[in-house]
Amino acid sequence: MVLMKQIMVHIWQDVKNHVLQSRSYSSRIDWVKLRPLILKKIENRERGYIVKDLVPVAHDVFNARAQLVEGVSALLNVIPIKACEFCPEIHLGNSGHLIKTCNGRKHTSKNCAHTWIDGDLRDILVRVESFHRHNISQDGLKHGQFCRVPAVLELCSQAGLDIPDEILYAPDEIPENRSITASPAELRSVAQVTLEAWERLRLGVKKLLFVYPANTCEYCLDIRIGNRSQLHGVFKRKCLEKSHHWKRASVDTLVPPKVVWYTRPQDPSVLLDSGRGYYGRAPAVVGLCAQAGAWVPKTYFRMMKLKGFTLENAIRTGSSH
Repeated sequence: MVLMKQIMVHIWQDVKNHVLQSRSYSSRIDWVKLRPLILKKIENRERGYIVKDLVPVAHDVFNARAQLVEGVSALLNVIPIKACEFCPEIHLGNSGHLIKTCNGRKHTSKNCAHTWIDGDLRDILVRVESFHRHNISQDGLKHGQFCRVPAVLELCSQAGLDIPDEILYAPDEIPENRSITASPAELRSVAQVTLEAWERLRLGVKKLLFVYPANTCEYCLDIRIGNRSQLHGVFKRKCLEKSHHWKRASVDTLVPPKVVWYTRPQDPSVLLDSGRGYYGRAPAVVGLCAQAGAWVPKTYFRMMKLKGFTLENAIRTGSSH
């Protein structure tokens, strides 16, 4: 027993000395000298942050975005678009629909008829912006200090793509009007290229988000490209005088689909409010390209209800029974 007691005393002394040495060691750290080394480590980390295999993906996203803007702009010279004056609703065609889904002026009412005006490219391709950072080791963003750029271009920039400033900071994305003939063959060709660019853009953004995540605020929809650890406590801009509540952003956040009512061949020329349960829906780009004769992927068939009933067919079927 005496021997065992002596052994336990020696073990306790060793543990005690080890703890004291650890504490004294940590207390002697000179954080003033260590801080430049940590910052240097963060700056060096930027060189290995870029995944080389995703640089071609960023190039393809950049090219697909340019093709999409050019193609949609060309198709709008042939297929008109209407936009509501008081809400984000748009409709493809010479006149708007009669479906009552507008909240009215200043969102003071519900289920109102839309007030249609002529739309343009910006109504279909919604510009989503984010603050631009030159490198991941840059200090926290301060309000009014950094420029806002398209979120997709910022994602490509962080993925290693060198984007010219005249494209990155361009305030207006509407290109010069591209004149195309009204021949069905050329119209179908432009629509097919545009639809393929839309699919490539969304697929490429999805791949980039796996490595370079984006976050959006649940309250103000502000977007930041970067890890959530870089977002916490570094961005000085607040949301309604409160801290942002970040959540993971998706492809729809950076490339909004802008879903619209799709007019099928069996539908009336003007969609009625009473038939809203039978009409199909589609992203605006997909609906625009489909009207121009492009082949639509099967993933959109269920959403567009291409072979679905119309209100008149449902009434006739019900009366026959």
